Amino acid sequence: MQFSKVSGKKNEHKVALYALSTCVWCKLTKQFLSDNNITYEFVDVDLLDQNDKTQAHQTITTKGGILSYPTIIVDDKTIITGFRKDKLKEALEI
Repeated sequence: MQFSKVSGKKNEHKVALYALSTCVWCKLTKQFLSDNNITYEFVDVDLLDQNDKTQAHQTITTKGGILSYPTIIVDDKTIITGFRKDKLKEALEI
């Protein structure tokens, strides 16, 4: 599964975003991360082939998440489902 990397000045946390290419909330999440200069990686799950989709779903559910988008995993432990500025600010210490 190939993630796209977006560089930012703040890279203290590892941020992985699982998104859908057509999802407004996913686009808002990407914009929020970029506006706050957060380095993050993202993958648009709906554009993946079936094997990579399965892998993405397993990664999310194994870490305790639900299959809802956007799903953000911070530092491989904190799962945020949906566009939640408050939770993102808390997890990313911004």
